Amino acid sequence: MGFQDGSALPAKPIRRLRWWIGSLLIASTIINYMDRQTLSVLAPFLKVEYHWTNTDFATILIAFRLAYTIGQFVSGRLLDWLGTRRGLSWSVAFYSVVAAATAMAQGLTGFRVFRFLLGCGESANWPGATKAVSEWFPAKERAWAVALFDSGSSVGGAVAPFLVLFLYRAFGSWRPAFLLTGTLGLLWLVVWRMVYRSPETHPRISAAELEYIQMGRAPAPAEKGGLATRPPGLGKLLRYKQVWGIMLGRGLLDPYWFMMSEWFALYLMSKGFRLEQSVLGFWAPFLSADLGNFCGGAISSYWISRGWKVGRSRRTVLLVFGPSMILLIPAAFLTNYVALILLFSWTTFAYGACSTMFLSMPADVFHSRSVATVSGMSGTCAGIGTLISTYLIGRITDRFSFQPIIITASIIPSIATLLLVLLVRKGREPDPEQVLLDF
Repeated sequence: MGFQDGSALPAKPIRRLRWWIGSLLIASTIINYMDRQTLSVLAPFLKVEYHWTNTDFATILIAFRLAYTIGQFVSGRLLDWLGTRRGLSWSVAFYSVVAAATAMAQGLTGFRVFRFLLGCGESANWPGATKAVSEWFPAKERAWAVALFDSGSSVGGAVAPFLVLFLYRAFGSWRPAFLLTGTLGLLWLVVWRMVYRSPETHPRISAAELEYIQMGRAPAPAEKGGLATRPPGLGKLLRYKQVWGIMLGRGLLDPYWFMMSEWFALYLMSKGFRLEQSVLGFWAPFLSADLGNFCGGAISSYWISRGWKVGRSRRTVLLVFGPSMILLIPAAFLTNYVALILLFSWTTFAYGACSTMFLSMPADVFHSRSVATVSGMSGTCAGIGTLISTYLIGRITDRFSFQPIIITASIIPSIATLLLVLLVRKGREPDPEQVLLDF
């Protein structure tokens, strides 16, 4: 199947087609996270085989994160120019091939190269999914849709340990695990190319659903003064305090999740637990994050249905769950396995609720012509924060322990919440570019 539009589909409408689109987005995120979690699950075995230190392992993660950080900005901009369907098609095709090819990696340098390339490809997933949500879902359903695709990171993180460890034991080698997880994206790509179109051009959407989606959107700029529909320049976007609030808030909050998803196996080992013995609990924080995604989306959507403004509902969820992540502090001192799993489960639940909010914000606050760009810019800011935190985790845990890392990770979400709540609100400044929505 080529990368050209125009393949014919039967004309019979599909009921609630937007949620089928949402299912494709969650599937993409699951595969995306399985590809990246494969390395984290195998890290204890690879460290022994290649005699890596935590600092060595951190350099592999940094290679991915560096590419991902730059790529989020670049891919967000490209998605706004190329469109959702074409942009995500090329992204998934590229990173799936790279993920499978990681089976050929040899040593520290080889893993750094493959992870860098993987980060380049995977960087488009969140900007692309956020843009798809802005196209296919009205404001009152947007948090649910974001929760749906964002929960894929938790599902992928929960499934990966079981699948990867099974493949490792079955084949006696880590290489088949990379090969198999990499091929999943290529299968997804076939379905994506068959199904995805914008609502206005989709032959399987009913007239009633199209009207429902369009009624829930802000009017296009052309309907509000004849402005061009191309994305505004970066300089103009950076004049908005809302952009800075989303970038800085996510830049501080996102590193918690990557600490959890990339270092959790090594953290458990530092507490004296063998990965094979603790794998039944390994999935719990990932499942909790998944539930948090939907809890945040459900609460926010409920308040909107009760007449709250979108911005107020999102900020209130952040105020409830962001500061509660400070409850992770006892994990720095405890050694009881059940207590540790419970603490991480709560904080990942709280993170999941917050994640749905800050991932929804680009689509809530900005017109769809700027959504992927703003999402990509916030992802780049998050990537910079994660690059710094990844380096520090490797250095500090080699020299001291995970204790100062856990304490710091517990405090920073409160700062992130403050920035998001104060800056991402409707201002009184003029908006001649018609970039902002009425949120």
